[in-house]
Amino acid sequence: MTWFVRIPPSTETLPSPPDGRLPHGFAVELAADTHRSHDGHLMLGGSPPRLMRVTPTAVRLLEDGGFVVTDATSAALARRLLDAGVAHPRPELQPVRDTTVAIPVRDRADQLDALLAALRADPPTADLPVLVVDDGSRNPGALARVARRHGARLLVHAHNLGPAAARNTALRHARTAFVAFVDSDVVPEPGWLTPLLAHFADPAVALVAPRVVALPVPAPGLFDRYEEVRSPLDMGVREGPVVPVSMLSYVPSATIVVRRAAVGAGFAPGMRVGEDVDLCMRLHAAGWRLRYVPSAQVGHRHRTDLRSWVAQRAGYGTGAADLALRHPGRVPPLYAAPWSLAACALLLRAKPLPAAAALALTAATAVKVTRRMPDADHPARAGTLLSLAALRGTAEQLLRCATRHHWPVAVAAAAVSRRARYVLLAAAVAEGLADHRRSRTTLGPLAHTAVRRLDDLAYGWGVWQGALRRRTAAPLVPRLALSTRGRPARRPWEPRPVAPTSRQPVQATVEPW
Repeated sequence: MTWFVRIPPSTETLPSPPDGRLPHGFAVELAADTHRSHDGHLMLGGSPPRLMRVTPTAVRLLEDGGFVVTDATSAALARRLLDAGVAHPRPELQPVRDTTVAIPVRDRADQLDALLAALRADPPTADLPVLVVDDGSRNPGALARVARRHGARLLVHAHNLGPAAARNTALRHARTAFVAFVDSDVVPEPGWLTPLLAHFADPAVALVAPRVVALPVPAPGLFDRYEEVRSPLDMGVREGPVVPVSMLSYVPSATIVVRRAAVGAGFAPGMRVGEDVDLCMRLHAAGWRLRYVPSAQVGHRHRTDLRSWVAQRAGYGTGAADLALRHPGRVPPLYAAPWSLAACALLLRAKPLPAAAALALTAATAVKVTRRMPDADHPARAGTLLSLAALRGTAEQLLRCATRHHWPVAVAAAAVSRRARYVLLAAAVAEGLADHRRSRTTLGPLAHTAVRRLDDLAYGWGVWQGALRRRTAAPLVPRLALSTRGRPARRPWEPRPVAPTSRQPVQATVEPW
């Protein structure tokens, strides 16, 4: 039977969480990279880094590094810590239930067969309902045979409408509280779904994602080994909340689990690229929470032949314009404080007086940060280290912009300026070598640097293509990080507050730069 999909007029507005109060018995644990003063009243962590000053009650609750929600005060503290990224949820595992697996696919019958076999072989998912959406395959009979063999229900699009529309078709036919979207080129590891579903014990959580890692290949080539450490689908080993303009600004839809009541009509059907980023941002804007759980893993067949690999990277880049127009200010190529940008610009002059001015800017910021935390263990040292870390972060972002989003501008500047040529060459090599060291890849430093630059060239070219097609510079415009003294006002990328309480265990939250 064939279902014809009508694109809904709008998927912008999503419902807000009906109740964001964390239930009694919900456990949280401070993140390993959260720094606390000796007396426990001052904490620094999250992304972007936030300085939090907490009450004596909160200090007592956090004495052992975590606590269990027992009342309104502990629930409010847990919510603030989770939203800031300085703590992580530790929900109890429950049996897998009330979940539908949805698989959008076009051809790829052999990959669908491997995915369905893995789902049926894993006890927690063996008996779950599975919806396979054939999105206009050239050989629909092969997919139908595979779906029938594994007991999956098949929905058919007469024409190819794209992965977003295919997922929405499955969403409309699902009857369970949760839907796990799994792409056909994915093979989940045993037990992958249980830890993801556990996070929905938080009633404000709408989406949870596992880590997407490369499936092993018998004889890995150049691009196979690069994808093992730098796949755009692999969000890394650090768990945390998914928040726009942070280290975890989105999660890919290769595998995600959603609360059906939260996502409305689902993905934006008109978007063939970036529909997962768009959904993450719309959910966050509506006040829902999103989590990334790398302890759950799925394997993915990455593209590793040169032509399709470059085309994929460029294709990802073309989606930046649509995302920037739909979500102004939330997908900037660079996000940094004005003082750090000015300091980096002065340092690029490579002359004594500008360098001295950059040093003065950094010192002034260190003094400002120090004054904001006089109760730190070593205020001056902490202020200095934080300011230097901010300066370093901005410098790294500028390097990435020069070789990724803005490389056409950088190349044009290099064509007319010898200094620009030297700076661009040094940036391209230095960033590649630094990334090689961080990634711990099996590739040699020069090979890794060369592939990374090709990665950036392809993606940046896609960004410019999308910007020209949409006639907008939005995906190329950096964003300034502007903070206020005390608790900042809610910004466009911050979630709407939930579960207000009169007893606030967090006295102030400040981004120190």
